[in-house]
Formats: sequence, structure tokens, C-alpha cells
Amino acid sequence: MVESEHDVALQDTDRIEGRSALVNNVNAALALAGAVRSTLGPRGSDKMLVGGNGEIIVTNDGVTVLETAKVEHPTANLLIATSSAQDRVARDGTTTSVLLTAELLRNALELTRIGIHPSLIMNGYRLSVEESLSELGKISIQPNDLQLRGVIETTLAGKIDVGLANRITEIAIEAADTLSEEQGGDDLERVRVKRLRVAGGSASESEIIHGLVLRKQRLDFTTPSSSHGGVIAIVDGGLENAELELDAQIEIQSTGVLAGFHQRKLEKLRQKVARLTELGVELLCVRDGIADEVVPMLKEAGITAYRRFEREDLERLSILTGATMIRTVNRLSKEDIGHYKSRSEEKIEDVWHLRIDGEGAAMTALLRGTTPIMREEVSRAFDDALGVAYRLSRDNLILPGGGATQTHLARHLRAFSTTQKGREQLAIEGFADALEVIPRALSENAGLDPIDETLALSAAQVKSGPWIGLDVMSGENKNMQEAGITDPLFVARQALEGATEAAISILRIDDVLWAKVEAGTPDWRDEEEQD
Repeated sequence: MVESEHDVALQDTDRIEGRSALVNNVNAALALAGAVRSTLGPRGSDKMLVGGNGEIIVTNDGVTVLETAKVEHPTANLLIATSSAQDRVARDGTTTSVLLTAELLRNALELTRIGIHPSLIMNGYRLSVEESLSELGKISIQPNDLQLRGVIETTLAGKIDVGLANRITEIAIEAADTLSEEQGGDDLERVRVKRLRVAGGSASESEIIHGLVLRKQRLDFTTPSSSHGGVIAIVDGGLENAELELDAQIEIQSTGVLAGFHQRKLEKLRQKVARLTELGVELLCVRDGIADEVVPMLKEAGITAYRRFEREDLERLSILTGATMIRTVNRLSKEDIGHYKSRSEEKIEDVWHLRIDGEGAAMTALLRGTTPIMREEVSRAFDDALGVAYRLSRDNLILPGGGATQTHLARHLRAFSTTQKGREQLAIEGFADALEVIPRALSENAGLDPIDETLALSAAQVKSGPWIGLDVMSGENKNMQEAGITDPLFVARQALEGATEAAISILRIDDVLWAKVEAGTPDWRDEEEQD
């Protein structure tokens, strides 16, 4: 039998095509969703993640589970990317987006088995998400301050205990309120708020410091450890003479020439210190190093210096004090200097910490915990709470939680499907069924029967409206507004859009080509030549 040119061209490639490709991709998505399904809701379980070198992470956060796992299947990685995008944009709803994507693919596979073409399914899914987003705007409400707090507490439900969730909610709201009038992008809360994990104290003692706290100690211990305000300069570089990048050698025939080199080097450093003194600088922070020769010069000039800063910390310090980061001291002008209100050093758990207070909106979250695992979980919870709180200050419409939103959309879409012609009706009904994976998973994780609870919730909404949801702590259907179980509109909107886009992207794939990788013999010649 003669091989075709097409087959010869792909002889080093494994190929899965047609329906087999779809089945393979859907199975990968369902397997990944199964790994995080039990984490959904306040009754969700934790996952223990053990790294290659033995490090342990215990978390209830879906995106942390997915991003930490070592996954090779491309479809699974696409779902992980969807979850990461959900976390980046909305800071919540990561598990929901993965479950919804997997369920949309499961239902699409069932539709293809009865002869529905993937193109028609994709059209139906697009119609469904457009109608769903329109309906979300109709059932959302404007919350009061107490309800906004409830939204953040719902975000933390199941991740940490109730008492700690209350404390994290308080400090997240405090930080978000400070940033509410600031100009910046969607990641402003990550840029302006430094997370500092501190071993001392319990997790409930975590707090927001309206200033910058860093693990730093002054360069010269004989200079003052604290001050009540002053002038600060920030250098995005070092206070030392530049070194030659070329591997060059200089032949010196006279000791006087070498002494001249050294004197000119010192003179350049003195000029830089003189420039700082001329502008009244009392506090100097540099990103790189400070030459040993300049340390006594700084002390004599009454300047306290700190070095080896992370660039992000310098940016926060710039915002806090109003100082402009400059590359070299020679370019420092009066407009570049800033002012701070106070500076102090404190020893926390045998490590010196520097605290600088100023007028700008830059803060430090001191996140405490008795163990490293606890501190990591508190940090993740704070990230979610602050992200949601900050976004609520810009887009504060809320929706019912407890699976109420998804149940109402499922009911609405089933009625909407009858207004469409053609086989897209079946795809819309499949989309509606996929939405009910959220109340089903919430019920399962609470030890309730998912079928009974989903049917009872749908019936309760027909009688009392879309704000009736499942309170998994009591196992009863309640008004979510009265129960304080609510979700932000932007989280639900992003989850719907992200999950639908991911599902459609996978449905468009009808051919998967895997390049064969064969074991080879290592080439030791380079190593031998080095020896």
C-alpha cells in the first residue's frame, strides 16, 4: 500500500482528529474541573499541594491549585489560563469559570452525539452569553455599605475561618477606601499595597500600615535610627563610581598615577554627596549599592542611607513621599526631592524593619500567622478581598450568591430558547444546564443532594424571585439579600464571558497534532572541551 504525501509529511507526528479530538479535549477539561470542584463554596474542602522539593501549600483557592499543578495537556492548560485571567481581572470566581467551561464542553459533546454540528453549538452559546449578560444587569442591585461588606465576606467564605475573614475584610476595605480616589489601572491595589508576611502574632492581628514597612537596616549604625520628618531622595541606581564593562588592563609605572586615580574617584563621590547636602537631603534610598568610601561622607553630611531596594518598593516610596526616582545623583534637582513624615526602625522576630510614613497613598499589609502555611493562606485571602473591595469601589453592582444567579439564568435561558429557530435551541438549553453546575457543586460540597436542591431552588425562585438562593450553612433556600450572601456583578460577568470563550475555542478544534519526541544520546563534547 502506497502512503500519501500527506501521511508521509506527518510520519513524525501523532494525530487525533474529528470526534476523537473533541472527546479527548473534553475529557481533559472534565478531569481538571474535577480537581477543584470540591473547593467551591463555604463548605468546600482544602487541597494539600506538595512541590518537587517537599514544600507544602494548603489552600482552598482554585487558581492556586491549578497554577501549582504540573499539567501537560494543552486543553487543560487553556482552562488554567482561563482561570488565571479570571483571577487577574476579577480576583474571584476562578473555580466557577473552570467548572462552567468544563460543563459547557460536556454538554456540547452530548449534542454532537445526536448530530448537532459544533458550529451550531457555538452560535447557540454566543446567543446564550449575550442574553445572560443582559439579564444580569436586570437583576443586579445597588448595595449599601453593609451589603458591600457582605460581598467581600462571601469571597472569603470557605478559604479561612469566619473570625479571620471579618478581620481581613476590615483591612481590605480600609485599603480600598484609601485607593478609591486614586488614578491608576485595574492592578492599582497590587502596585500600591505591599504585602509583608510577619511571623510574630496571630493571623487576626494582621493590619494595614499607611506607610511603607521594609526588611531594611540603615547602612551606618552610627546615624540616627529614627527621625520626625525630613527630605528624601530616591536613586534608581547606586551611589558609586561606574565600573568598566570591558575586560581591560592598565599598566601603571608610577604610584602617583594610581593615587591620582583614587583621588579623582573620591572627588566624584564628594560632588555627589555635596549635591545631596545642597538640596537638604536627610534620607537617601538607592536601588543598588553604596561605595564604602562614601559612607563617612554621608554621615558627615547628616544623611542616613539605605540600599538594595526592590524597584517596586522604590515606586511605592516615590508615591508615598512625592519624590521622583532619578538615575544618578548628578541629575537630582529640587523638583525631584520628596518629604516624609517620620522614619523609624523596629526589630520584629529578630529582623530589623524600616518604616517610613508619608502623605501619599501607598500602604503595607502586615500579614501575620503562626506558621508559614498560615501566612501564605492569609496573604492569598487578603489578595482576593482587596481585589474585590477595590473593584467594588468602581463597579459596585451586586448579584445574589448561593447559586441563585446561575439558577435564574438557567430558567431564563430555557424560556429564551423557544424564541430561537433551528438547532441553536438545543445549544441554549445545554448552556442553561451547564449553569446549574454551580448550585449542584455547592450542594454536593455541603453534603446535600444536588438534584433535589437544584429542583427545589428553581421552584422557590418561580414563587419568590431570582434573589432566592441556597444557604449551604443551614441547607435552606433564603433571600440572599437578607442573608448577606452576594457576589459582585463584575465577577459573574467575567466568569460567563471567559468560560464561553474558552469553550468555543476548544470546540473549534477538530485536529490535534502531537510532535513525537524520541530519547536521544546526550552530547558530552562541550563538557569534555571545558574540562
